[in-house]
Parts: sequence; structure tokens; C-alpha cells
Amino acid sequence: MVNFTESQMRIESEIKLDFKDVLLRPKRSTLSSRKEVDLEREFTFPHTEERWKGVPIVAANMDHTGTFNVAKVLSKSKLLTCLQKHYTLGQCKEICELRYPSYVAISTGISKKDFLRLNKILKTYPKIKFICIDIANGYSTRFSDYVKKVRSKHKKKIIIAGNVVTGEMTEDLILNGADIVKVGIGPGSVCTTRTQTGVGYPQLSAIIECADAAHGVNGHVMADGGCTCAGDISKAFGAGGDFVMLGGMFAGHTECNGSVSENSSGEKSMEFYGMSSDTAMKKYSGGVANYRSSEGKATVVKYRGSIQTTIENILGGVRSTCTYIGAEKLKNVPKCTTFIRVTQQMNTIFGKNN
Repeated sequence: MVNFTESQMRIESEIKLDFKDVLLRPKRSTLSSRKEVDLEREFTFPHTEERWKGVPIVAANMDHTGTFNVAKVLSKSKLLTCLQKHYTLGQCKEICELRYPSYVAISTGISKKDFLRLNKILKTYPKIKFICIDIANGYSTRFSDYVKKVRSKHKKKIIIAGNVVTGEMTEDLILNGADIVKVGIGPGSVCTTRTQTGVGYPQLSAIIECADAAHGVNGHVMADGGCTCAGDISKAFGAGGDFVMLGGMFAGHTECNGSVSENSSGEKSMEFYGMSSDTAMKKYSGGVANYRSSEGKATVVKYRGSIQTTIENILGGVRSTCTYIGAEKLKNVPKCTTFIRVTQQMNTIFGKNN
């Protein structure tokens, strides 16, 4: 590492990796079938006596995927859905129709208006266990203060907070009341933070660093973004991720928010956009404020029918990973993981191959 004085810029030369940079090394296994793999985990949390048991794969709190219809399907397989944060108290009446309310999280921003809305929803629907406090930049002191404020008000709830990508901020959020920290800045398929701001962190290394920090203070991490296939989800678990959040992989289904379009060739598609995109800000805030810029984009994804088929494909892929590396239970995946680097990164600053 090259270190300069405290007032100057620094360069970290250690290699940081994304999902594409590694593969999981197979190991001898006594498992004879995917059926023998247990994907459910039971969690305890640092700030509440609540326990939760389920498959720790999560639908992102985007207005396309964080819907009640998605939650109704995912909850049957014991997967969690973080509902999008623009649902009103009246719209949240659909919570009453959920057979398993412990598999949804109420999402919120950090304004005074958001806090009042959150309190009203949780008072009306006390069976909800999870709160997801979500902003793009989790590094502000205002965010940490808000996490502390929500913890003080809702002592029995399980709090998810993020996003961050470094160990020290992961610890800060957990010490201020978060139970689960969302990890990821810029890896999502409709996120443009890395190109618009130059800020980010390769996702696999971010998960490894943040998981190590979180587990040291009895907290957990939720890998958020960058997964494009079931193998990436397995890598996220192997890196120490306790939960894995999916946006793009759950996009384009019947249960998602948005209409289905059909082109002249008969191919069906749905619009999918980031929550910091022009599209989202026009929809919920009347446009992009003159002091900021869009950090997301809108795209079109192939219509894929029922989300249940995708769930089965994902769970089947993760089970298959477990049989290859000898992990009988999902919680054992990090212990059974050896990553093999399959890319070589050139350190252009020093002119060395790593």
C-alpha cells in the first residue's frame, strides 16, 4: 500500500475482487443429492430477542420487485421481500392478506416524513418483524443517527440498514442499532453510481470485508447487488454474506410492478429502473433536483412469467453448489468455500502483474 500524509489522497493497491473474478473450488462431498441440502437458516440478532428462520434470499426494495405480489410468492418458499418504500399506510392493508408476514420488511428513507410513516405502519401492523432503512450513501452521520433513532423507537424489530462497503462503517451501523447491514455501492444492473460518481467497491471483496466486521460484533450482512446468476448468489454466501438481496434477477415477472409490452416479433418485456434514476425521481419526487444527478438508469428486461420458476431455479443452483463443495447446510457454505481467482488484474500504477 502507498500511504501519503493524512491530508493527501491515498491509493490502496491490494487486489479487490468481483463475482466474475473467482470460481468456487469443488471438494469431496458425502452428499448424494441436492435434496439433502438445507437452505434454511435460523438467525439471532444483536439488538432484539426476535429470531427468524427462512431462506436468506431477499427481493430488493425497488418498486418493480418490492411488491406485495412478489412477497406472496416468495414467502411460501420462506424468502424475504423488502417492500418498496413508497407504499402508503392505506396501500399497506395488503399486509393483512399475507399468510406469512414475518417474510416482509417495511422499507423507509430517513426524513421526518419517512419516520412518521414507518411508525404508523408498524403500529397498524405489529406482526411485521423487519425494518429496512435504505439510502444510497450510508456513510453520513445523519444516517447513523437515524438508525439509532429507529432502534430507540422500535426495540423489538429487526433492522436492516445500508448501503455501505467497508468494515468500519458496517461496525458503526451495527453499534448504532442495525442488526443487518446492506453491502453494495454500484454493483446493481440498473445502478450508475460508479460511472456517475467514480465511487464503489468490488462486490465480492466488499462482502468479505463487511462480513468479517459484522460477525465480530455479532451482526449480519446482506449482499445487495451484482448477482446475475445462481452461481453469484452462492459466491456471495461463500464470501460470508448472511443474506443476499436480488433486484435484476427478480425483475420481469408477472408479480412485479409494471406493464408487459410486446414488440412486432412477439417478444414480451417489462421496464426496470433504478430507484435513483430519472424515471424513479420523476415518479416520486417530480424530477431530479437541481443540486443532484441521477445515479440509476431505466432499461427493458425480458418478461419471464411467474417468479416461482425463477425461485426454483435459484434454489436449485445454490443446492447444487452445496453438493459440489460439501456443505450440507447453507450456514456451512463459508467454511467449505475456497475461491479460485480466474482473472489477472494489472496494477497500472506500478506496472506489475498481480
